[in-house]
Amino acid sequence: MKIEDSFRIGSIIKTRGLKGELQLYVDFENLDAIDFNALFIDIAGKLVPYFVESIKYQHNGTAYLFLEDVDTIDKASKLAKKDVYLPVKLKPKKRKSDFTLKDLVGFTAIDEDEGELGEITEIQELPQQLIAKVTYKDCEVLFPLNEDIIKSIDVVKGIVRIDLPEGLLDIYLD
Repeated sequence: MKIEDSFRIGSIIKTRGLKGELQLYVDFENLDAIDFNALFIDIAGKLVPYFVESIKYQHNGTAYLFLEDVDTIDKASKLAKKDVYLPVKLKPKKRKSDFTLKDLVGFTAIDEDEGELGEITEIQELPQQLIAKVTYKDCEVLFPLNEDIIKSIDVVKGIVRIDLPEGLLDIYLD
């Protein structure tokens, strides 16, 4: 399994108890609605599969997890502070009403003046706003995602049309 064929559901925070139980920080909404019996843990850049013996969801965004063959604190501690993934085929389809600006990763950004800028590779959440990242002419370009800049979003075609402030691209390209 490759990371691009999966989606991140959270991170293992720490071990719990002596019998291999793990505490998982869940940052994927409604994970409890997804039926899965295996997950993947990112170990040194490779996704390693583990079968789930049990998972108990807590109300505070955490879950307690027992994995097959992880039955001691020593085995469990090797998995602490690792990201956890599920295959993309298990990811629930979003309704249009569930769409948020964070879902623009993978969309093609097209500026009204410059034309196609490239694929949005990351959305960074800052306290004041969301920032999109694209690679344009071999340069990393960041721009805010707000109603002044976004002109339209085509969810079906995966295109976001934007109007960047004059001179913003020049800052990155000079």
